[in-house]
Amino acid sequence: MATNVIMLGPPGAGKGTQAERVARTRGIPRISTGDILREAVHHHTVVGESVRAIMDRGDLVSDDVMIGIVTERLRREDVSTGFVLDGFPRTVAQAAALDQLMDGRDPLIVLDIVVPESELARRLGTRMICGECGTNASGREPVAGCCGKCGGGLIQRADDIDAVVLERFKVYQTATKPLVEFYRDRPTFRSIDGAQTADSVTAALAAAIEMLGHGRFDAAIRRVR
Repeated sequence: MATNVIMLGPPGAGKGTQAERVARTRGIPRISTGDILREAVHHHTVVGESVRAIMDRGDLVSDDVMIGIVTERLRREDVSTGFVLDGFPRTVAQAAALDQLMDGRDPLIVLDIVVPESELARRLGTRMICGECGTNASGREPVAGCCGKCGGGLIQRADDIDAVVLERFKVYQTATKPLVEFYRDRPTFRSIDGAQTADSVTAALAAAIEMLGHGRFDAAIRRVR
């Protein structure tokens, strides 16, 4: 059975870090639409140039662009044993499109990482990104202030400045939070306390995936409620 996981949660919830850990542990690809878009911006591709200003403002990229990116990615052979989606879907329209893409595949495990807004603001205010390759800093780089991937200097993300953070929260509340309601009644949905330490969140996610991935849906529903 393939392990197909969606990571939901507001900006700063730790979706990227946790998605990478789940993917590495299970030997499945992490599909980060944010990373795909930032790479496109960095390399000045057609898509990158079209979405640069949108991302810098903290707005959502159009459904058509995002659905197209994910549709192409899910056609590759490396997702046959599963995947972890980070950053998609972000709207109900994207979620409905993903349901169509999943036709004939194993069910989606939907994990919603919940963190108080005050903690999210604190995290986003200190988050850094490589100015060269666009990789998010982990806080464990071998050389302080330098990217552990390419050695480039770390800078604050353009979408993490105060005004943009407020806009991103607003966008999340109006466009992305309804996803929780879209998925909540599914037997493969689970909310996770993201205010714990990163390692505790990892353990909680692993336990949820084990339970939901083995079809113990009745127990899962009771724990979600």
